[in-house]
Amino acid sequence: MLDLDRLDNDLAGWLERTLVRPGLLPACSFEDAFVSVVRSSATDPDDAWLAFYRNTLAALHGDVRPGGTNAELKPVHERAAALTLGPDVLELGCCFGFLALRLAAAGHHVTASDLTPGTVELLARTAPRLGVRLDTLVADARAVPLPDAATDTVLAVHLIEHLPSEAGKAVVAEAVRLARRRVVVAVPFEDVPNETWGHVRRFDEAALAELGDTVGLPYTVSTHHGGWLVIDVPGPRP
Repeated sequence: MLDLDRLDNDLAGWLERTLVRPGLLPACSFEDAFVSVVRSSATDPDDAWLAFYRNTLAALHGDVRPGGTNAELKPVHERAAALTLGPDVLELGCCFGFLALRLAAAGHHVTASDLTPGTVELLARTAPRLGVRLDTLVADARAVPLPDAATDTVLAVHLIEHLPSEAGKAVVAEAVRLARRRVVVAVPFEDVPNETWGHVRRFDEAALAELGDTVGLPYTVSTHHGGWLVIDVPGPRP
């Protein structure tokens, strides 16, 4: 049983480094192992998840252990927050929802969406215990059941590297449909897609620019702990 004070998102990196890379745990079993470790850390699994969320959020807002998963995510979340425009935010592929929680705590009206019902339900249960209000939505990022121009900023942070090329394009097109002001896409730069994290594509600046060219709107490509495609939606949207 892992001590609750040590339970945070760096557990994922530890499992990947110590079990998956040496071949002791198949990459396809990584997620089940991760969930099992978290849930076994307290008599009530929801208490374990609450500790996991609290510790991870504290790390992402403060000091992080060098080389850990939180250390990789912190600058990404900080940049995503800095690029967010307007009060209304939709995050596509939110996973555990750490970025969504950060933005909601900062005063944004956030809808956190993901394709996996269990992950969305966990976030919906845990957010009130953290004192944070946000909306959650189970949705395929390629077809979100919201109207055009539904929100100021749409975020797709570390999402499209999990998808084949055409599906990634569909996500970006859907994000543009939903955004009144801005779309922010972030991806890791990897030599080889990391199978443990479910990555199926590698990106560089040229690949992001090619993706930006598909939408017909002004965009910029930059690097900051990975790659960033920022698409600005000019003028009022109907």
